[in-house]
Amino acid sequence: MLRACGGLWQGEEALLPRCPVNVVTDSRNVVEGSLFIALRGERTDGHKYIPDVLKKGALAVLCSEEAPGEPRLVVGDVMDAMRKIGDYSRRRFDIPFIGVTGSVGKTTAKEMIAAVLSAGFETYKTPGSLNGQIGLPVTLMSLPKGYGAAVIEMGVSMPGEMERLTQLVHPGYAVFTNIGDAHLEFFRDRPGVLREKSKIVLGMPDDGVVFANGDDPLLSGCEFGKRRVLFGLGANCDVRAENVVCTDSAELECRIVTADRAFDVHVPAYGSYMVYSVLAAAAVGMELGMSDAQIARGLSKYATVGHRSRVIRTSYCTLIDDCYNANPTSNRAAIDSMLQLEGRKVCILGDMREMGEQSAKLHFELGRYAVERGVELVITHGEEAAHITEGAGEIGVHYPDRGELLRAIPSLIRPGDVVLVKASHGPNFEDVVSAVEAL
Repeated sequence: MLRACGGLWQGEEALLPRCPVNVVTDSRNVVEGSLFIALRGERTDGHKYIPDVLKKGALAVLCSEEAPGEPRLVVGDVMDAMRKIGDYSRRRFDIPFIGVTGSVGKTTAKEMIAAVLSAGFETYKTPGSLNGQIGLPVTLMSLPKGYGAAVIEMGVSMPGEMERLTQLVHPGYAVFTNIGDAHLEFFRDRPGVLREKSKIVLGMPDDGVVFANGDDPLLSGCEFGKRRVLFGLGANCDVRAENVVCTDSAELECRIVTADRAFDVHVPAYGSYMVYSVLAAAAVGMELGMSDAQIARGLSKYATVGHRSRVIRTSYCTLIDDCYNANPTSNRAAIDSMLQLEGRKVCILGDMREMGEQSAKLHFELGRYAVERGVELVITHGEEAAHITEGAGEIGVHYPDRGELLRAIPSLIRPGDVVLVKASHGPNFEDVVSAVEAL
């Protein structure tokens, strides 16, 4: 680790941390044996927590301030050192690395692919959503030996980020979930999103394989300069789904079909749009030599993560907890899927972040979309979400005050309703979920 980052080690030589190591960037999560990385951010400076983390048993600290006698790995630029150590860690492995990118559904696809591969390989996957400039080096530094495959989520929000990420991960396989209206503040439009995300190929080997959503008009027309496998519902796709059914128990069934294979799968996942993650996982599994039975078994073991399309059936209503992230593409898909459940349809929606100069228009159009699809009540909270209410017209109600919204929920939700709660992660709609669940 010292050689990788060119730093100065100030502790006892025998205690110099080596990869893999439990890497922590939040002092509250430090446990005995952790490597604490002291990052400077807009709100706080990790260096001020160094005494606390050492008392909690941190093995060492990666930082930019010297303190002789303390177990510190001192570098000039902590972020640059993280990338160098992450790169060193990645080069210890000669196993399939699958990079997952796209505007919507990266974490779901990552989890689905890992579930499939786990039926044939000891499979590592990105913990949670550690998918960016900080999370990816942390992921790679923490990756232990002994795995047969790794599924790595790769998220970008600004130009130039994907090239740095792919030069760390060097994926042999890349999965594109879709290209949607996400991070438009920085990419302007969908072609701009595609230009940035397609730079994942710059870190891939010549014989790398790209798996892309063939129903996405931008992805289906992009060649990538690599062998390409399209998945989707269309006839142009190499791996297709037929007979797609969302069951009353909020699960998905379909038949996966290729030119020479066909088999049925049953997946414990809510939402018809989940079929794309199912197909991506099946396509990767086939490429890595897995049997139909292994793929089906892996998909049957899928489990949702956190606040992503989680269906909660209470004695009062059906709650769809999907408040981890939101953009126009994912919101429309969530609305379409809720229509398949029985009951009056109610949406509680918050701001979609990083929509740029088109934000008001995109929020307004989402409200109109809800009306067109038959949603009967749209409840909103958030400055930008007020435009959703405008688009929803007579079925829309906006609450500028969060407390007022929480107090109003019991009077707005009826027994038997299907309630979708969705917003970007920043607005923290978890308390809204709790209020509906408590009815």
